[in-house]
Amino acid sequence: MPEQDQYKELEKEISLDDVTFSDLEAKYTVNPDFGLDNFIVVDGAPIAPEAKIPILQKVLRKLLNTVGEVVEGDEGIYMPLEGGKSRGFLFVQYKTAQMADAAVQQLNGKKLDQKHRLLVNKITDIEKYGVEGNVPTTFQEPQIPPFKSHGYLRSWLMDEQGRDQIALHFSETVGVYFNKKKNEPEPVIEPRKGFTSKYAKFSPKGTYLFSIHPQGIQCWGGEDFHSIFKFIHNQVRLVDFSPNEKYMVTLSPLPITLPDDPAERAMFPFGPESNGHKLVIWDLATGEPARTFALPPHLEGQKEMPWPLVKWSFDDKYCARQGPGALAVYETPSFQLLDKKLVKIDDIVDFEWAPAGVHLFGTKSDTGEHVLSYWTPESTNQTARVALMKIPTREVIRTINLFQVSDCKMHWQDEAKYLCVKVDRHTKSRKTFFSNLEFFKLAEKDIPVEKLELKDVVINFAWEPRSERFITISSLDEGSNNPSVAKNTITFYAPETQTKGRILSTVYKSFQEFTGKHCNTICWSPKGRFVAVGTISKSNGELEFYDASYEDDKHPKGSNYAKLLKTEKYAGITNMAWDPSGRFVAAWSSSWAHTIENGYRLYEFTGNLLREDLIDQFKDFIWRPRPASLLNAADRKKVRKNLREYSAQFDEADAMEADAATREAILLRRKLLEEWKAYRAKYAGKSIKKNDVQAEIIEEIKEEIIEEKEEVVE
Repeated sequence: MPEQDQYKELEKEISLDDVTFSDLEAKYTVNPDFGLDNFIVVDGAPIAPEAKIPILQKVLRKLLNTVGEVVEGDEGIYMPLEGGKSRGFLFVQYKTAQMADAAVQQLNGKKLDQKHRLLVNKITDIEKYGVEGNVPTTFQEPQIPPFKSHGYLRSWLMDEQGRDQIALHFSETVGVYFNKKKNEPEPVIEPRKGFTSKYAKFSPKGTYLFSIHPQGIQCWGGEDFHSIFKFIHNQVRLVDFSPNEKYMVTLSPLPITLPDDPAERAMFPFGPESNGHKLVIWDLATGEPARTFALPPHLEGQKEMPWPLVKWSFDDKYCARQGPGALAVYETPSFQLLDKKLVKIDDIVDFEWAPAGVHLFGTKSDTGEHVLSYWTPESTNQTARVALMKIPTREVIRTINLFQVSDCKMHWQDEAKYLCVKVDRHTKSRKTFFSNLEFFKLAEKDIPVEKLELKDVVINFAWEPRSERFITISSLDEGSNNPSVAKNTITFYAPETQTKGRILSTVYKSFQEFTGKHCNTICWSPKGRFVAVGTISKSNGELEFYDASYEDDKHPKGSNYAKLLKTEKYAGITNMAWDPSGRFVAAWSSSWAHTIENGYRLYEFTGNLLREDLIDQFKDFIWRPRPASLLNAADRKKVRKNLREYSAQFDEADAMEADAATREAILLRRKLLEEWKAYRAKYAGKSIKKNDVQAEIIEEIKEEIIEEKEEVVE
């Protein structure tokens, strides 16, 4: 039978529909979950001898498993060898592509130790870099843009008269001025219309001025306030800074979205790892984003956002974010999670960093320890708790338990020697409320805690700068938050040493009370001693100026005695702030709050009104902050010793500014004095003839204050 006929007969006997390939499919099928998208390439790993490869792989696998699940066995991690040593890179296979994406986002740039930083990429990126033509075959030296000098960014500190600068925001215009005691402020730059779409803000030390725009943040600086950096963050709303101006934090309600156009994406500051994030930390030195974060789920969609969302240690070394049941503490500049794990704190409500290095008893650190405080509320089986924690060790160094707590507010003293926790408490029936003040004394052994029990509710608390004194505003009325009806009490406190047997202890005692007040705001002078207490409300606004160390015949120097210096009515007041020198207080009425008497008033520290300016659509008055003084203790002592001489110079400057006739007289006197000095210098050392006058009269000009009298008019 022909071979063709044999095949036909065979087809009749065997149906191809009955043939199955299940055994072959099971043997050679490809798992759809495993593809090139599951692989990453990790570079920057240590180069180790072959004998130590298993230990190195174990360490790396532990790190890689923190963001996903690496495939078990040798298939999960492949580390090429050459000459009996690893080559510094490895290939890693995750169980899903999403885990590989997470590894790229979270581990790229991660410091493995002091000498090794990991660089993580998807293996599929080889199509981007390895395809012929995508990467040049010859090295081309990158073009470095020419250095652009921004001048001396703190040039305003060189002002001969020592004046402070202010920014005034009215209508759509922002202007920067030198403040003057009585006359109109002197413009530093011409007021700029459309300078910002929302508000303007100085950095904490005054180096930069920032404006807000729909496209992002604009940074200005230098003597003429020219553009320095642009930070692209679409529809940004909130801005904050680290204490030392190293970093800026911005928040937008819109998530970051990568552009589709490749050309736009090349210029876009964010990478794929930032897609969908809303919170950005920027490096102010480079203008580049240092880290981005998604909003915690419990904050998504909230109309009122707690701010700031990122809080900083005093030296910018650490920052922290609060989430449900945990704190996330990050190290700078890598912004990697401290010890690669969260600080678990169940039901944490709030936390605060110490504003300076804490010098704990028995420690010898020059800069002090990094300490933060936090509190947790009461639950069914646990009391409320306030705790102090050291960073980076996470050691809880002090804890107190509290009962029947409604709320807590933590107030650090500016030198971080003391922490006051204002505890709002209630009775079992919850019909009566009152406050306790818990004082942590961090410089003493075992951090003792002193309790000050009060009968009323404290609605405001403020430490005096560089001092252990403080002020409270309290009220027995339930409507204490409504200053138009509340009758509040202003109380001044100071420490007092008591002896119990041989033990010395410090307690806080009230040394002055002022009752029947409507105030709700405390504003200490940056230099201490003087304080402005304000009533900020929709109506019946008021300012009161106090001297907390008033001296007279009955109260010698060094005694604690507070005196009301002056009271000023200001119906439309919405804000108040001291200048950095502690000489002036600005109070203003902002059109953001209402349209009543928009503008500002400038007061002396004693309460005397120096200037009032009503400005249509006035929005904000911003003092330019100053950095800490560079003078050492000896320099400051020298200034105090020669204070009368410096004071005379400034008094003369004030007199020239106040009156044109006085100015002309002073300038004429200076001119004549200079001519006399020139004449003396011309004939110095020349011989005198016999017929010349033998006697020489030298006139010495001396100014002396005969009597100085200060009178307070009430």
